[in-house]
This record gives sequence, structure tokens and C-alpha cells, in this order.
Amino acid sequence: MTTAVNDTAIQQAAAALDEHVRQIIAWHFSPETGCDHWLEFAAAADFDPLTDVQGFDDLLRLFDHFDADHVLRFEPQEKMAPKAFRGRPYNIFETGGTTGMPKQRIGWDDYKTDYEAFSATLDDAAFPPGDNWLMIGPTGPRRLRLAIEHLANFRGSSCYFIDLDPRWVKKLIADKQFAQAKAYMQHVIDQALPILKHRKVSALFTTPRLLESLAERVSIPNAGIKGCFVGGTTMTPQYVRFLIEEVLEGQTKLVPTYGNTLMGLAAHKQLTPEDNYSITYYAPQPRAVLRIVDPDATQNTVDYDEFGRVELTTLTKEFFMPRFLERDEAIRRRPTVERPWDGVGDVRPFGASTQTIVEGVY
Repeated sequence: MTTAVNDTAIQQAAAALDEHVRQIIAWHFSPETGCDHWLEFAAAADFDPLTDVQGFDDLLRLFDHFDADHVLRFEPQEKMAPKAFRGRPYNIFETGGTTGMPKQRIGWDDYKTDYEAFSATLDDAAFPPGDNWLMIGPTGPRRLRLAIEHLANFRGSSCYFIDLDPRWVKKLIADKQFAQAKAYMQHVIDQALPILKHRKVSALFTTPRLLESLAERVSIPNAGIKGCFVGGTTMTPQYVRFLIEEVLEGQTKLVPTYGNTLMGLAAHKQLTPEDNYSITYYAPQPRAVLRIVDPDATQNTVDYDEFGRVELTTLTKEFFMPRFLERDEAIRRRPTVERPWDGVGDVRPFGASTQTIVEGVY
């Protein structure tokens, strides 16, 4: 049985979050270090962030949901650059897999910090330091490509890449061109197979659907893969069990993750028999906070073990984003000893229980 987290640990984590919030607010709303977007916001607001925000609850009380669709698509990117970083060229990362003008986030070192912290959660037996990796997934303008390579490099490894265009796959599926979508997936797998045959690779990053497609062509453990790091689409408990027992043949370690360009990376709780293959993720608090909120009253969280909409707050010196409503829903899960704050379980597209959602393969 899982040991219950005590109230003292939860209170200490909340206090650490409040202290971090004060530091990030002081940074982003200072004329010396802040960015134009938030300085202009403060000048027009009916409160003073520097004095009125003393903790995370104040963010919930004083800030509305961040309008990423407008700010990250159409506002000049320089307005989101903290003055403390001026003069340093930034990376430009796109989010999501839809067509049209993309949401774009700028950044410098956040992806390195996020993935270095995540590295500590990986088992060296499944992800041997120094061994080669293979990424089968979206590269191009996405943060994921640099992040995965940095994670491999941080562990003393190098990484091979097979590219994927998730927008094209999603468009094919939306247009019901299923044969073309399957052909494109096979085209991607066709490129991965020679790498596995002719190069020594022991760790893999890909999406669940691509992993399943790869396993139809080759035995994953027999190909030398010891650990498989997956993310990008919904994984129900039944599907997780299928991946572990059938796709990975009970031999290669499955490491599911939930993350995006705006949050970073949420690590999963190690599965136990009582979980029944239901995955729970925990945000890298205090750098990011996930709440599961009532879709009709987003100030309020839902009860534990209930579904609600995912709300993300990002709190780094590079990027401050309060109360962004993700296009996901999940079950609110209880804190753990290792991470004494709320988790999110069985993540799926928002509205998936009432309508058909096109996910593609990422």
C-alpha cells in the first residue's frame, strides 16, 4: 500500500510555492527585470502585483485566465522577453498540432532546467547513461526536439531523430483519410527500423501510437530498447496495460509523461497494483502548478477522484503564465510523499466524454 502524505509535508510544499510566487512576481513586474507585457498589465490593473500578490491563492484571486490564443499568437514576441534577458537570442517554440497561426513561446534555458530535473526520475537500468537514444516524433519548431536531445546529452548519451509532422497526420484523420494517415505512420516507422538495426540504441522516445506501430514490425526489447519514454496522446488504463504487457512484452520499462511547451514536464507516479494501470502525473512544482477545476466555475477545484478541466500556471523567470486553461481534462489525484501536491490522472482531451476528439498521433 502507498504511504499517505502527512499534512505537514503538504503545508511545507504550499509555503514553498508561495515563496516562489513572490519571487517570480517580483521578477516579472519589476521595471528592471520584467517584460513589457506584464509591466503594461500592471499599469492598467486595479491592483499592484508587487504588493498584493503574496502567495499562490492571490494569483487565483487577482488574475483571470491567461489568453494564450491572443498573446502567444499575435502579440510581438519581444513583449514577453524579460528585460533581464535582453541581448540574448531566444529560442522560438511552437505549441500544439493545429494549423493556422501557431502559439509561440520564447525561451532560453527553461527546457534544460526542466529536463535535467526530470532526468533524476529515470532509472539508470532502463535509461543507461552513455547509451544512445532514438526519438521518433515531432522535431521542427517544437521544444521537444531540443529537450529530448538535451536530456540524452545530460545523461552522457547521444540521440538519433526521426521526424514527424503532427499537423499533417491530424489533418488526414480529420478529413477521414485514414489510409493516408496509416501510410504516413508507416513511412515514419520505415525510417526508424534501419536505425535500430544498424545503430546501438537502448532508449526510445516516441508517442504511444507510434510505439504500437513500431512493435508491429519489430520486437522492442529484442531491438535492445531497455526504456521507453512516451507522451503526446491519451493513454487509458487499458491502453497502458496493453503497452506494458503486449507492446513492450513486459521487458522494456514504460515511462509515460505529460508535458508541453508551456509547462515543461510532469513526471508520473510509479505504478502500483492499486493503481490498476491508471497513470497519475505531478507537475514540476513550484515551477509549474496544475489544478483540476470545475469547467463551469474555474475558481474552484473539483473533488478528489473527479474529472475536471486542467488549469496550468507557469512560474519561471523566463515565462510567467497564470491560470491557462488547457485543452485537457483529468482526474484530480491526491498528493504523494514524493510530491506533496495535487496530481492529475487519466489525462484526455477536454470534452472527450461527450464528443469525438481528433488526436492524431501526438
